[in-house]
Amino acid sequence: MSMYDTNIYKTARIKAGKTQEGAAEAIGISVESIKAYESYNRLPPAEIVDRMCIVYDALYLAYQHNRIASGEIKVVPEIQVLDLPRAAIQLINKVIAFADRHRDRELLQIAEDGVIDESERELFGEIVAELDGIIQAATNLKVSEHTRT
Repeated sequence: MSMYDTNIYKTARIKAGKTQEGAAEAIGISVESIKAYESYNRLPPAEIVDRMCIVYDALYLAYQHNRIASGEIKVVPEIQVLDLPRAAIQLINKVIAFADRHRDRELLQIAEDGVIDESERELFGEIVAELDGIIQAATNLKVSEHTRT
C-alpha cells in the first residue's frame, strides 16, 4: 500500500513530513491516539480522519479509511499512492493491454444477446477482472494529483 508502511494513517503523516507529536497537536488529539491509530489498535472516528486529511493534505486518506472501516468492501478498489507519472503509465498500459487483447469486442459479443451463458461465463469473468484493474489504476491516477512526490 505504501513505500513507508502498510498503515494508511502513518503513511499519510510521514508523506506530510509530520512527527507524531506535530500531527497530534495539529489535529487536536493526543500522541497516544496517533500511536493507537498508526498501530491499528483503534480506528479513528470520521471527524479525526477529516482533520487528518486536512493536516496531512491527503484527501485520499478518507477513501482508504472508508475502505477499512467498511470491512474492505470489494467493489471499492484498494488505492496505491503513486506519483502522477507512474499512475498515468499504469493506467495507460492497462487500457492498451485491454484493447490489444480485443476485450472490448469480446464483451460486445457476450452482451449481444443480453445473456451470459455458461460457455461465456469464464471469459466474462476475465474481462471484468481486467476492467477492475483499469478502475483501480484510474483511481490511483485520481488520487495521485492530491499527493506530493
